[in-house]
Amino acid sequence: MTTPVNSPAEELNPFEIAKQQFDRAADFLELDASMRQVLRNSKRQLIVSIPVKMDGGDIQVFEGFRVQHNIARGPAKGGIRYHPNVSLDEVKALAAWMTWKCATVGIPYGGGKGGVICDPKSLSINELERLTRRYAFEIAPIIGPDRDIPAPDVYTDEQTMAWIMDTISMVRGQTELGVVTGKPISLGGSQGRHEATARGCLYTLREACRVKGINLRGARVAVHGFGNAGANIARLVAADGARVVAACDSRVGVYAENGLDVEAALRHKKETKSLRGLPNSKEIPCESVLEVECDILLPSALENSITMANVEYVKASIIAELANGPTTPGADRVLADQGVFLVPDILANAGGVTVSYYEWVQDLYSYFWTENQINETLETTMRSAFRSVHEAAMRHQTDMRTGAYILAVDRVAEATRVRGIFP
Repeated sequence: MTTPVNSPAEELNPFEIAKQQFDRAADFLELDASMRQVLRNSKRQLIVSIPVKMDGGDIQVFEGFRVQHNIARGPAKGGIRYHPNVSLDEVKALAAWMTWKCATVGIPYGGGKGGVICDPKSLSINELERLTRRYAFEIAPIIGPDRDIPAPDVYTDEQTMAWIMDTISMVRGQTELGVVTGKPISLGGSQGRHEATARGCLYTLREACRVKGINLRGARVAVHGFGNAGANIARLVAADGARVVAACDSRVGVYAENGLDVEAALRHKKETKSLRGLPNSKEIPCESVLEVECDILLPSALENSITMANVEYVKASIIAELANGPTTPGADRVLADQGVFLVPDILANAGGVTVSYYEWVQDLYSYFWTENQINETLETTMRSAFRSVHEAAMRHQTDMRTGAYILAVDRVAEATRVRGIFP
């Protein structure tokens, strides 16, 4: 197995990649230059400085972003991530992908995203709370239940959302449950939200297996990334009878020819904060998880995991993207030429934003659904979206990513045309 090295000739800027993906669909749809300009650009970009009093008494200033890409079909929707590598271009790309993701599954949102440049692992819980509350205060003018609804993303969780909800509620003098989603159940969170991204992926993966004639039971699966989405999809596919032969977190990969004990891996990760030292497994480099012999590969980490530098070593028949933007356009073309069936991120990981939508609706009406209702409705939505994307891909004789973009861009362009340009 190789350790991938990114090719210097390949475009790895996520926003440039997002624009390339849009342009390909726009060409199929023969969009005019004016519409392309509108849909290519972000509606609003906010950059904020976040002064935080650290536990030692000194002040450290962090930089944060909130981008709203498009709101033609409804308020902006998208997560907030805390990571050292957050950049404005990354957040712009993620916001654009949210626009297309919401349109792909047909929920009435536009796309937004936020991020703070920080290393959350080096911050105490009190420092994280102060950072979160000040960031929420700084972006307060542009967020709200009818404007822009944040949610958890990389290294943020339901506690982060609780702090944001409370901060905005204090600023506005009233409790605003619907200002964020992914909250604790006790604060208007939704049943099923924690595993919604993975469960939505499972539903599309079952459909992909049906199309490709692969039985998920007994299939060899590799999971690249073991955060919330990766850990949950590993558990869900194992429950469906698949063999999870490889997985990795941010530190190490693990491999077992006959399949990992997923429940043991989950317990080990919870207890030690890493997969390192997992019994009955062989440690391998994280990047090598992308290259193991498997039927199904589930990229669940960050952008640009599969590039021109390592795509030739990918051996899966089906790839379902739980991460946002894990495959570069060049690698996309190679995978398509090799006959790999790829379920793109704007479809495969849309379960999270779909259940976020359900949570938002429940908060607005103060009427809450059971977990069975959530999962059944999610399955209907995801299976319907998969069929629509597959039909678009077949109709235009193209790959699933382009099919998804054709569907999504057409829906957003139509909303933009009907609304017109103000003034």
